[in-house]
Amino acid sequence: MKIYILVVTSLMGIVLSLTTAKPEGKHLFILSGQSNMARLVPEDSFTPALQSAFGADNVLVVKQASGGKPIRRWYRDWKPLSGEVPEAQPDLYDTLMTRVLATIKAEKIATITFIWMQGERDAREKHGAVYEASLIGLHDQLCNDLARKDINFIIGRLSDFDLSNEKYPHWTMIRDIQVKVADSSPRFAWINTDDLNDGLNSNGKEIENDLHMSKEGYILMGQRFADQAIRLIKEKN
Repeated sequence: MKIYILVVTSLMGIVLSLTTAKPEGKHLFILSGQSNMARLVPEDSFTPALQSAFGADNVLVVKQASGGKPIRRWYRDWKPLSGEVPEAQPDLYDTLMTRVLATIKAEKIATITFIWMQGERDAREKHGAVYEASLIGLHDQLCNDLARKDINFIIGRLSDFDLSNEKYPHWTMIRDIQVKVADSSPRFAWINTDDLNDGLNSNGKEIENDLHMSKEGYILMGQRFADQAIRLIKEKN
């Protein structure tokens, strides 16, 4: 009987060690989007939070962003609702992937998290009707190119800048789509930015419900992205 108990205890220990084992390799974080991502400085809050959670040597961060750009500059199969123009021109995605592939060369990657802060330009150009398919398609495109089906996806929802849709006609439509997509998979998530565009901007100017975030807002945005990334990685691994 004693031998039996020892064997069971030993087996339980092996099973426990297997189920709680951490994935081998480094955690890759890919950040992209337009101006609100371009103005985010990962080193202010995003990267330190991840390094604290996973270790400085286990975190790889790649960021490529460009202000005022629509999602068709990333998504190859983008098409307008009707007509033949404008066309997809995924040069920004190509630049991003060049940086990603250079960063992960000779590295073993445990997890990949894609963080997206974009949508303002599509809201302005009234391409909300195709934004949902484009957003999902962009994630699928990244999964295919990196040969990974387990890429986490975190979306920064558009702020409360134009809830009346006066300047950007599809603003609230794209906000809703971003949440819908984020809620469509347990590997997806979104962050709120409604409270990040008030206060002092980087030039010391007072802003309220601005298109861009305040100086403190970008720090909080980085922390929120990191918090969601950490949560998804720990839940899925």
